[in-house]
Amino acid sequence: MPNDGLPIPVIIDCDTGVDDALALLFAVRHPELDLRAVTCVAGNTDVDGVVLNTLTVLEQAGAPEIPVARGADRPLIEFSRSARHVHGEDGMGDLGLPAPRRRPADVDAVTLLRREILASPRPVTLIPTAPLTNIALLLRTHPEVTRNIERIVFMGGAVACGNATPVAEFNVWHDPEAAAILLTAGVPITMYGLDVFQRVVVPGADVRRLRENPEPGTRLAGELLAHRPSAPDITTDPEAGGVGDAGAVCAVVDPGGITTRLLPVEVSLAPGPTRGQTLVDRRPRPGESELHTGPREQALVDVALDVEVERFTKLYLTTVERA
Repeated sequence: MPNDGLPIPVIIDCDTGVDDALALLFAVRHPELDLRAVTCVAGNTDVDGVVLNTLTVLEQAGAPEIPVARGADRPLIEFSRSARHVHGEDGMGDLGLPAPRRRPADVDAVTLLRREILASPRPVTLIPTAPLTNIALLLRTHPEVTRNIERIVFMGGAVACGNATPVAEFNVWHDPEAAAILLTAGVPITMYGLDVFQRVVVPGADVRRLRENPEPGTRLAGELLAHRPSAPDITTDPEAGGVGDAGAVCAVVDPGGITTRLLPVEVSLAPGPTRGQTLVDRRPRPGESELHTGPREQALVDVALDVEVERFTKLYLTTVERA
């Protein structure tokens, strides 16, 4: 990551989404990030709802005019499957927020991604917090963008167990082919998966403080956290809230807060119970399969295996309370 004192140019590709909203609130308020654009894809809710939610969050946060573009309304091959049972009927906690005055850009997500990446004076860090359909379409349609991409830090995948299935995380499971294309991008990639995603939790006392804040963006962070309980095996605090996707943006600002290993990763594309699984090879040496048939070609990815929870929680809170 650049460390020259200048803000890091970033683009977030999201399916807003309670925790995508938490990620946006962090990104627009952290002084070391220059959020150049936001692109939207179907996932937690339908893509039009994602666009509406994204514009609403940016407006509530008092963000500058940041271009927001509508992207894919379904995965590359399969039909779209939402997560409204987690994020509410509107995809963002059913908080009843006023409709935004802002309007989306007059170009599609892939066009906006290409434009902003190539126009950036410094290489861009892409932060997908959603199914990877837009990113896959970008890489296949405009492969020249990789010359101005510093890194892709994506929220997706899992080393241990999944949430959409016993082995597959939702974002990768929603569009496994797109995730497989992402791994061929030819740029450095960090996988911020469920193994760390579920661990960064804001204590209930802090959630209550945020909800009582008169500043709209800070208060919204509290309302979103209150809607998003932490994983039940992580904390006994019933009012605590997990930051979820926002942890991937924290990792861009503070990469030292996660422990990563460069490991071979591939996505299971076959039909059946393992479809969408991210297969992370942590073996210290080749196994019988490789000895008998030769090694498979697999992408090397910086896989997040551990996270400093208190460090990221403090980083998140100090950032979103910055009005």
